[in-house]
Amino acid sequence: MSETTATTHPHPIEMADAKRRIKAIFVGSVGNLVEWYDFYAYTAFSLYFAPAFFPSSDPVVQQLNAATLFAAGFIVRPLGGWLFGHIADRYGRRLSLTISVLMMCFGSLIIALTPTYATIGFAAPALLALARIIEGLSLGGECGASATYLSEIADPEHRGFYSSFQYVTLIGGQLTAILVLLLLQNVFLTHEQLVAWGWRIPFVIGAMLAITAMFMRRHMHETESFTEANKNPVKRESSIRGLMRYPREIAIVVGLTAGGTAAFYTFTTYMQTFVRQTAGFSDITTTYVIAGSLIFAAILQPIYGAISDRIGRKPMLIFFGVCGTLLTVPLLTTLAGTKSPWMAFLLISGAWIFVAGYTSINAVVKAELFPTAIRATGIAVPYAVTVSIFGGTAPAIALWFKQQGHEQWFFYYLAGVIFVSLLVYSTMRDTKHASAMNRHD
Repeated sequence: MSETTATTHPHPIEMADAKRRIKAIFVGSVGNLVEWYDFYAYTAFSLYFAPAFFPSSDPVVQQLNAATLFAAGFIVRPLGGWLFGHIADRYGRRLSLTISVLMMCFGSLIIALTPTYATIGFAAPALLALARIIEGLSLGGECGASATYLSEIADPEHRGFYSSFQYVTLIGGQLTAILVLLLLQNVFLTHEQLVAWGWRIPFVIGAMLAITAMFMRRHMHETESFTEANKNPVKRESSIRGLMRYPREIAIVVGLTAGGTAAFYTFTTYMQTFVRQTAGFSDITTTYVIAGSLIFAAILQPIYGAISDRIGRKPMLIFFGVCGTLLTVPLLTTLAGTKSPWMAFLLISGAWIFVAGYTSINAVVKAELFPTAIRATGIAVPYAVTVSIFGGTAPAIALWFKQQGHEQWFFYYLAGVIFVSLLVYSTMRDTKHASAMNRHD
């Protein structure tokens, strides 16, 4: 009888541990969502605020200027990755995550309160650039620390599933920004009001959400891995010097990230502009198409993460690399010529079927490459450098090709970058079976 009861009812300690992990993952994920909402609100509302900061009669030029500042936010991400990675590895994941979301609050407030070009001239885009730099620093730290935290707090058998929520909330942040856009477009404001002042509202909302997330993160549990690694204090070397002891792992992070981040920012950030200006849909139709595809993308993340827990990480990455190399050009070419919103939704969702092979597991793959003492820095710095080069620049490169009259060249560029990553996926070890998660050196 007692044996049956023990089998049927989980031990109270096990249940408590599971609840603790789920709560920690929820709090960490919610903070990540808020950070990415703040960051993506810039893209979602750039069609409305670009004329206020970049006077021009050509909307493509306005969007190119806005995209250039979007890329500028990525240039400083390696610095943010190093700074917050150092804090996470030296003083704890919780502290790093709390400070990073506070910085995002400041960046959003600056954008919300900055006067227009007509009022203060060149100082307006300069302040906008400052805000994007602050947000870039914050996000550079958030990515490494949150990937580390979610991977360490999860139980080993479901690490792929739980860590996939980094991209669920990352996509959720963009989806939330688009939801705010839909409400403002359809319920509360006219187009003229959005252009005049309504674009400031989402940044005020973002700052308020960031403050809420900061207070939630103050009570997060620290990970057992970090606690274990700090039981026996040893003389610490600098985070960058420690990172340099892992050149192979750094190269793998760069290689596996390049194609994935270029694809991710193409099918999220750039799609808003691409569907509007190239396919020719209205603002509201564009918003519905992008929102629908992002919902589909968010659903895929935990499914793919759970699959990776069964079959390994490497097959998922190879699936993305092969499909991305072969299908990117025909998919984007078809999307550029479609006049049907449903077809546009299906095409973008089709892209997510293979892009999710990267997004769902890239956090856990990076975490499994490095030991605890250098994990946050090891994830954040090479990842941030690669995203700055290949991810944040994707919208600007695409718009530059469009301005030159050769938009299709970007399609081949993206397929080529994915192919380079495929070469890395094919030669790297499967981190599920060769993980450094239990190494605390």
